[in-house]
Amino acid sequence: MIKLPLYLSWNEIWFALFCIICFIQLFYYFWFFQRLAFYRQPSKVKSQQHPVSVIICARDEAANLAENLPGALSQTYQSTHEVIVVNHNSQDDTRYLLEEFKKTFKGLHIVNLEYEAKGIPGKKYPLSMGIREARHEVLVLTDSDCIPSSEFWVEKMQDGYLDGTQIVLGYSPHKKKSGTLNKLIRFETFHSALQYFSYALAGQPYMGVGRNLSYKKDLFLKNKGFSSINHVPGGDDDLFINKVATAVNTRIVIDPESFTVSEPKKTFGEWVRQKTRHYTTGKYYKPRHKFLLSLYSLSHILFYPAFILSLVYQPVGGWTWPLAVFGVRFLVQGIVYFRCMKKLGESDLFPFWILLDIWMIGYYIIFAPSLWKKPRAEWR
Repeated sequence: MIKLPLYLSWNEIWFALFCIICFIQLFYYFWFFQRLAFYRQPSKVKSQQHPVSVIICARDEAANLAENLPGALSQTYQSTHEVIVVNHNSQDDTRYLLEEFKKTFKGLHIVNLEYEAKGIPGKKYPLSMGIREARHEVLVLTDSDCIPSSEFWVEKMQDGYLDGTQIVLGYSPHKKKSGTLNKLIRFETFHSALQYFSYALAGQPYMGVGRNLSYKKDLFLKNKGFSSINHVPGGDDDLFINKVATAVNTRIVIDPESFTVSEPKKTFGEWVRQKTRHYTTGKYYKPRHKFLLSLYSLSHILFYPAFILSLVYQPVGGWTWPLAVFGVRFLVQGIVYFRCMKKLGESDLFPFWILLDIWMIGYYIIFAPSLWKKPRAEWR
């Protein structure tokens, strides 16, 4: 048994540790997350519709394109716009499907790539070719398994371009379905958006999601595209944004009509493999972003265990202070989650938020090793 100095006791130590962890959590909620909770999209002094190039990369995605591409092709947008689909060496009916779409939608621009780019794994090569083929300065990116939530998706995304804006971050939720797995996937997507939107609002943008992302073509070309991260299989969205985003050139758009919706994974194993692949790029983030994200995750993991231990080691009747500290974080987090879930269309998750918040301990434990794994050379 470890003997403590006379002026210390285990209940004091665990309570002090719990208070420190809670303070760290509250720092993130007050400094970062409340910005999204109380965010209001700034009104534009003048309305301008920029010419837009929508870019979608596809590889053996005929089924997804048949279902989702009409949503991108049927946008209501008064200004000039085009939809570029980069068909990267597909072996299914993608080419023939796109040719059929071209007969109806004259704004569809097809780029067929029949070769792999040596030394450039993943989606960066086809995306780079699509960007270079784009006729317009404003690029809006999405995936073949995503469908716009409305016919005004392009209009709402480009509306985020105020003076000096070069990057617009959008939201891409998953379809709502029954079952626990669907709630876990959607909550993780919401929780990630809570972070990257809030960090951007705080002047610390660190990532975007390629399912719904926009930036200027000139920004891409001036930074030599993906040349500095070509060796990494992933990162065509988050690593590029981590490199080029600043406090002044990045905006967010969270209008429900600006969302793109994607199909969630059907099994837990498929989801784990997908998220593992995504997290392998985290090691390449800027040091300050890695520190902020790691500190938040660590404090999240330790919060509930520290709370339990602070209760266990309290003398009988001494639970008031640990419960009070827990209550403060509970109240602040509940308000932030409620408001943010409402803004992002995830309000049906709110009744389960405390259970989902506890689940995040397991989530971090499962996916933390991904940060040290070598990325797999997969197209997606």
